[in-house]
Amino acid sequence: MGIFKTRKNKKFSYSPRYWDDNGEGNPYQIENRFDKFRSTVGKTNNIKDKFKTAWEELRHDSDRKANRRILWIVLILVFIFLFLIDFDLSIFTS
Repeated sequence: MGIFKTRKNKKFSYSPRYWDDNGEGNPYQIENRFDKFRSTVGKTNNIKDKFKTAWEELRHDSDRKANRRILWIVLILVFIFLFLIDFDLSIFTS
């Protein structure tokens, strides 16, 4: 029965007729532009290893200026949201 099995997609090995490789790889291969800088992109298949490598990358390669900027932006947006819903902001002052 075809209900329980899903069909596999066909794979084609297309190589252009007039293209010289010169060690550059396949020009039709789609690759993210940041893959060569990330350590999370790789051969790890289970999700636990992906989270571990992402956490290590965050701890060792973090940009403190960018993190602080994001934190300030989030805080400003939270206060704007609280102001829009008429939350009593006087509890933050003494």
